[in-house]
Amino acid sequence: MTDRVEIVAEAGVNHDGSVDDALRLVDAAADTGADYVKFQTFAADAVASARADKAAYQKQTTVAAESQRDMLRRLELPRSAYPALLARAQQRGIGFMSTPFDPASLDFLLHELRLPRIKVGSGDLTNAPMLFDIGRVGRPVILSTGMATLDEVQEALSVLAFGYAGKSGVPSRAAFAAAWQESSVRAALTGKVTLLHCTTEYPAPFESANLRAMGTLADAFGLPVGYSDHTLGIETAVAAAARGAVMLEKHLTLDRTRSGPDHAASLEPAEFQAMVAAVRHVEGALGDGKKRPQAAEMANIPIARRALVAARAIAAGETFSRENLAVKRPGTGLPPIALWDMIGKTARRAYNVDDVIEP
Repeated sequence: MTDRVEIVAEAGVNHDGSVDDALRLVDAAADTGADYVKFQTFAADAVASARADKAAYQKQTTVAAESQRDMLRRLELPRSAYPALLARAQQRGIGFMSTPFDPASLDFLLHELRLPRIKVGSGDLTNAPMLFDIGRVGRPVILSTGMATLDEVQEALSVLAFGYAGKSGVPSRAAFAAAWQESSVRAALTGKVTLLHCTTEYPAPFESANLRAMGTLADAFGLPVGYSDHTLGIETAVAAAARGAVMLEKHLTLDRTRSGPDHAASLEPAEFQAMVAAVRHVEGALGDGKKRPQAAEMANIPIARRALVAARAIAAGETFSRENLAVKRPGTGLPPIALWDMIGKTARRAYNVDDVIEP
């Protein structure tokens, strides 16, 4: 049996700033069978300046003239909402996570909510100060790698490793790079970091998914690798599970037709539930990799395989030949490969047509 794929329902900002809808998203995530529901925690003014533009997909799904900061202000959840969200998740038996987007939000998630795991979005893979703070606290992290090169992923990991390993000295790019050369520093990532391959576009074209990059990340860093999926539908996520993703993250919305930056690229609850079911089937289908008959097929071996039988009546003392031997079902006697061993031998008893040949 394969390891269980952790499935994260990314509620994100699909609550549109409504605490009631955020609670509904927790319930919806739990109903789908997801392992975690995840939100995004931020203070808009700490994330984006007044000059920050919106992405093209955000302009298509929100008021185009609105600034990124104004959009984010509409999507903020008050800090006071989080204890209720966390409590609802606990009541429903689903894990709770959130992605911080600014230092105060990170501090809130680490020290007030005391979340056991922090998710870092692709946009903050290069946010070394945030990664350094997470590493210093020692909290496990899920790191999305959208838009990144392999070198950028390595640099991000070097910052986390520096913190996890408790390295002394003034942090700097040079210090992180030097620490990365130490095997003990790299080893500090083990059990702490899960990488998520990702394409940062909403929705992401199927041809941009590049699922083979999961293997590249695993080979390069020896860390567990999952996939954060922004393509439409469930096929790519299921394919990622089949390729060995240890975690899948997918956006969940209550209504894909709503106005907002992420609704259009999200799954509605019924679709998300179908994805979870498909992934669980894939888990079972992957198996343990050992090539051997499965319990489900054992009864079919004698039915489907063949054995040596008499092609016609054979008298006792007659010599076996290609003409008086045949290969037929059921496979309850000598295997067909024994044909050549039997040719030239003498029958020790008489056989009727289709009798199984004895050794």
